[in-house]
Amino acid sequence: MAIVEKVIQAPPQQVFDVLADGWTYSDWVVGTVHVRDVDDAWPRVGTRLHHKAGPWPFSLQDASTVLACEPPHRLVLKAGLWPAGEATVVFTLEPVGDGVTRVRIGEEFAAGPLRWVRTKLNDLVLHQRNKETLRRLSDIATRQKADR
Repeated sequence: MAIVEKVIQAPPQQVFDVLADGWTYSDWVVGTVHVRDVDDAWPRVGTRLHHKAGPWPFSLQDASTVLACEPPHRLVLKAGLWPAGEATVVFTLEPVGDGVTRVRIGEEFAAGPLRWVRTKLNDLVLHQRNKETLRRLSDIATRQKADR
């Protein structure tokens, strides 16, 4: 499992508010190029975020489904990218000071061909991707702080 963490200068609820806005995922999730639709009750368990991933003309349409949601501390998604497979993505948010949050992403291929090609290289690619994802998430969460 690729695990990455970052300390963000915003309280957990403020960071979770970004996770809870499915329409922003293409702004901060590296590889998601377009959000097509978000179920009204997102991020309630069982709801879906419909997205496109990858560069055109090779973009794949799929959806991510909420497996667990414990605001403002934890969100677990089943991220689909069929026919390549799917991943389980776990976001944990931990307060580490006044208005400061440690965010951790754990991601693991869970089904499909990607599950069978797990290697150190895949973990390195996921690690780098998720470092950038957390940098973008931080930018959005801290910008919201400045806007309040």
